[in-house]
Parts: sequence; C-alpha cells; structure tokens
Amino acid sequence: MPKNKSINLLPQEEFDVSILGRTLKWAMGTFRIIVIVTEMIVMAAFMSRFWLDAQNSDLSNAIKIKSAQVSAMAKTEKDFRSVQSKLNIVQQISAATPYSQRIDTVVSKTPPEVTLTSISVLDDSILIRGLSSSELGIAQYVANLKADSSLASADLEQTNSSENNAAQTIFSIKVTY
Repeated sequence: MPKNKSINLLPQEEFDVSILGRTLKWAMGTFRIIVIVTEMIVMAAFMSRFWLDAQNSDLSNAIKIKSAQVSAMAKTEKDFRSVQSKLNIVQQISAATPYSQRIDTVVSKTPPEVTLTSISVLDDSILIRGLSSSELGIAQYVANLKADSSLASADLEQTNSSENNAAQTIFSIKVTY
C-alpha cells in the first residue's frame, strides 16, 4: 500500500526569498490582523450599545422628572419674580427720600379731627385733599404746616361741604418747598 504524501507545488525556499512571495506573506499576515482587530472593535461596539441604551433611558427619565419639577415650580417662580419686581419699585421709591420725608412731614402735622384722603406729590409741591369734622381742624392743620420751617408755604386752596355728610368739610391744601 502506498503512503500518502503531500506534494507542495510551490517551492518554499524560492517563494519566501522572492519579493512577490515576501509581499504576499506580509499582506496575508497583516490583513489577517486587521480583520481580527476590526472584528474586536465591532464586538466592543455591539456590547457597549447595551450600556449606552441603559444610560440613555436613565437620562430620559431624569429629564422627565426634572421637567415635571420645573413646571410644578413655575407658579412659585412667577410669584417670586412678581414680589421681587415690587420690592425693586419700593426700593426705588425709598431711594427718593425727599419725597418720603416730605410725605412724613405732612402726615405728622395732621390733627386728630382731620382725615387725609389723598396726597399728590409733585417736584416742588404737594397737594393734600382731606375731610374734617370742623373748620377749626382745617385751620389747625394749615397752622401746623406753616409752622414747619422746612416748608416754604401752605395755602388752603379749596373748601366744600361734603355731599355725603353735611357735618364734614372737604378741603385741599397746596404745600410748596
């Protein structure tokens, strides 16, 4: 019985020695490595997809929760901003201390029988409107205002009887600085 012998038709030594042989051997080895590295990268990308999907889901849920919190706090934020704007207006008015001091001066001189209904502040004067149960109260109020040295003048502009209550007198006084 004959023995199986393998026959290689390419001579090993001559193929390894030639430029074409060395180039083909190098190319086959290099491309094999490139294919293996590419397959490993593809497998890593495929496996990392599960981790990235889990992170994406977690972030989507966190965004929904935080969006709900923000929308729930919208009214509170609106109220807070409204109060802040009102406080800014009050601070601006308070910064104009001459006006507030002028109003304090005019109000502090009011006798008990006089009720002030409105105070209009202008640049150099104040117009005061009010009610009094007696003409003596109005005269006392004008005298109190004239006695203050920080005021230039206090003039009684108008007096009328009240339409609603005949016992009360409506008056207006102009105070200048």
